[in-house]
Amino acid sequence: RLNDLFRSMSQTSQARASAEIEQKIWQIWLQHQNPKIEARLRQGMLAMAQNPSRALRVFTALIEDEPDFAEAWNKRATLYYLLGDYSASAQDIERTLALEPRHFGALSGLGLVHLALDQYLEAQDAFEAVLEIQPYSRNAQQNLERINLYLRRFTT
Repeated sequence: RLNDLFRSMSQTSQARASAEIEQKIWQIWLQHQNPKIEARLRQGMLAMAQNPSRALRVFTALIEDEPDFAEAWNKRATLYYLLGDYSASAQDIERTLALEPRHFGALSGLGLVHLALDQYLEAQDAFEAVLEIQPYSRNAQQNLERINLYLRRFTT
């Protein structure tokens, strides 16, 4: 299913269709063959805003139990980013991408980590990689515009 969705996303000429495909991909990434694992992932996601330490415990335990579940790694990477632990976030993003190289959410997160660390060329590479997979990503386009503006201003 994912291969067909990614192929459709790369071939569509409409942003709206791309967004619909993106949502279907996210739905698949959030799924697990074990409903209890899915429930734990949702539990961690709900805890992210109100109880980050609990969310961290949930995601870490989930990763220990299901080390090949890419979305558990991605959610913990997001949490680490929100907590300002960019090194840990980048490590979890790398693991996410090892499991799912087309994970445009993880690539976007990597771009944000690099931006937070003022690593503009690395951020540019990450957002360009997002656009190779998800050509209509408005977020990646906007971040690339900001980076390119910054680079033009400080490299000329």
